[in-house]
Amino acid sequence: MTTDRRQFLVGASAAALIPGCVFADPATEAPLPPLRDRAAAKGLLFGAAPFSHHLKENKAFAETVARECNILVSGGELHMKVLRPTPHQYDFAGGDYLANFAAQHDMQFRGHALIWHWAWPEWADETPPGDAAYQLMAVHIKTLAGRYAGRMHSWDVVNEAINPWNGRDDYLRETPWFEKLGPEYVKIAFDEAAAIDPTALRVYNDYATELSTPMGKTKRRAVLKVLERWLAAGVKIQAFGGQSHLNQANAEYFDARDYAAFLREVADLGLKILITELDVSDNALPPDISLRDREVALLYRRFLDTALAEPAVIAVTTWGLSDQYTNLNWATPRSDGLPLRPLPFDRNMERKPAWYEMAAAFDRAPVRV
Repeated sequence: MTTDRRQFLVGASAAALIPGCVFADPATEAPLPPLRDRAAAKGLLFGAAPFSHHLKENKAFAETVARECNILVSGGELHMKVLRPTPHQYDFAGGDYLANFAAQHDMQFRGHALIWHWAWPEWADETPPGDAAYQLMAVHIKTLAGRYAGRMHSWDVVNEAINPWNGRDDYLRETPWFEKLGPEYVKIAFDEAAAIDPTALRVYNDYATELSTPMGKTKRRAVLKVLERWLAAGVKIQAFGGQSHLNQANAEYFDARDYAAFLREVADLGLKILITELDVSDNALPPDISLRDREVALLYRRFLDTALAEPAVIAVTTWGLSDQYTNLNWATPRSDGLPLRPLPFDRNMERKPAWYEMAAAFDRAPVRV
């Protein structure tokens, strides 16, 4: 039994903390079924978004990813500004490594993201609006999606296009793509993706729909209205991706009933749902590791029990798998400078309480039919 699990189970048995889930005998340390197997037993996918150089450099990390995941996500190496440092130069090394790693370890492969304003390269600023911008998008999607056509489970075709606070009636974010192609850029992107790789599930991915804060409620309403409008306009969207970057400091605003209702409304539009970038930040919790790990794990439990109860949810992917490589350490660091612990494995690739809660949530989930 690891120190993390021992701390988690102090004063209670595994069954008491996580009802309905059977773990290994701590005396024998028999292998525990990995998350990929627990998910697959329910017709679900579980995966993570590693970078290729981390898989190359850290054998233990690569082995953990290979053991635990049945879908691999490109965390950033297929972003346009990474992939295309100049207009005529492509660097597919990272994406190819991830695609091959996934194939070697019997995983699905998932692409993030074809069109995203933060991935817009500076050199594209000189592109004139209209036909030239259309050709820029069409060539980019044809080159990128075409390279992996037939190998992709799904693409985040458009990422984070909705902003209900900018005063626009259509709730669209005014991105470079919007400025050069207008609101139709979303339909164009999905049309191009469908033409180039019709077998890959086409996903719209966005954030801030998980909590019942004023911001969360506003974003949910906007997302539902925009998805409904896109579908009515013939946008070839097939799924919604909810990023699910959570924070224990805001756990009181996670209302399971509200979130379940939102997921059902998305599903009622005829869309599948993916939990795409899940992590739980502990940046506002006290320094004590046992307390931090316990509170993070409990929010994983509440969130996943709610999400996985919705039959339209087909996959869960965490934004990283090990605390060693979480981007939260620089994106939203702790004020005391301690490393964050938002993921199911610690820096030494040991299972944390979050792993056990995730395992139990998959075990409790209904079977997809």
